Amino acid sequence: MGAAAASGAIAGLVLALGLPAFSLVDRFVFHPSPGVDLLPADVGVAGEEISFEAEDGVRLHGFWLPGDGADRAFLFLHGNAGNASHRLPNAALLSRMGAAVLLVDYRGYGRSEGEPSESGVYADARAGLAELVARGVPEERVVVFGRSLGGAVAVNLARGRPLAGLILESTFSSGSDMTRRIFGALRFLVAPFTRERFDSAAKIGELRAPLLFFHGDRDEIVPFALGRALFDAAPEPKAFVTIRGAGHDDTVQVGGRPYLERIAAFLDEVTPRGAAPH
Repeated sequence: MGAAAASGAIAGLVLALGLPAFSLVDRFVFHPSPGVDLLPADVGVAGEEISFEAEDGVRLHGFWLPGDGADRAFLFLHGNAGNASHRLPNAALLSRMGAAVLLVDYRGYGRSEGEPSESGVYADARAGLAELVARGVPEERVVVFGRSLGGAVAVNLARGRPLAGLILESTFSSGSDMTRRIFGALRFLVAPFTRERFDSAAKIGELRAPLLFFHGDRDEIVPFALGRALFDAAPEPKAFVTIRGAGHDDTVQVGGRPYLERIAAFLDEVTPRGAAPH
């Protein structure tokens, strides 16, 4: 069977099952875990669970770590699996840099309502940024930290916005590129349904904020080359940090103190202490 015939057969199967193609792709992409498995106190940091609303009325859950009244903040956008509570150890490290942190549970994750979709998680990121502004942190004092799939969400959010900066870790150039990585010779089976999805490479030229990339050179989930391809497509100012020996989920552990010091230096560079706009 040729590629076109196979694609047509899959499309026919989707229609026969009464399932939209994008619904099937979403089921493949998103792997949410319900509930909460950690609390801020469990990782030794002050914080609370909060609730806020996306523009389409979906009620979202998140964690707010105020950072002792810090006037700058990280908006942390996590990857495709688990829930926001699993990222509290990372958020605790960031909050100790003198910044507040908002961790967002995408719709369908943690204690958030709804079902995840590409447009939905984009809306959730916008809601998280709006929540930070409502809490007194202007966009110009926000650094968005997008990890893995969250990197694509971060790039979409940052287009044309006057954010302080963007940190992209272990992320990829586009959904199509990831499809080629995952399916190899069989990529034609899903390519018609993933084209133009999570296409960070096509959007990143619209960013105005400074960029800091991290990627492990042994990443077994998102190839190092895809992270580098997104960096190459990005506008200046930008920097790329290779974490030698790190895979997809151990960048903090392998990167160690130099990794944290690089983030802290970037934070201080783009949001100097005591320089909040009035």
